[in-house]
Amino acid sequence: METGGEEQDGLSVHSPGQVPPSSVSSLRKEQMQVELELRILEALEIYPPAKLQGVHRHFVLYGLMEYMRKSFEKQFTADEILQLLDRFFNLEMLKPDEEDMESINQVEDFSLPQSFLVKEES
Repeated sequence: METGGEEQDGLSVHSPGQVPPSSVSSLRKEQMQVELELRILEALEIYPPAKLQGVHRHFVLYGLMEYMRKSFEKQFTADEILQLLDRFFNLEMLKPDEEDMESINQVEDFSLPQSFLVKEES
């Protein structure tokens, strides 16, 4: 005898005995997401986010990619790492502005000072 459609095969619809398959997959995705976030936060102890700007940006990003690859035995792209970081930081603030780009791209001729080239006469 069913009571208002709440029982089927002796289990209540709200019974923890059976979890719908869609809930299991969403729970796994959520657990994987939490695991990713924890690992990226651990990696930030080694590779501080402040160094994600300037000359060190690509080295730090590569270090984060390698840390995640070793943690999960799976390749991560730079975009995936940046998406993870974007949850915790405003990455727009880390992008170089036009003044920084000008100084980075500025090319100057280098030459040694004359005093270095002239030998001391004894």
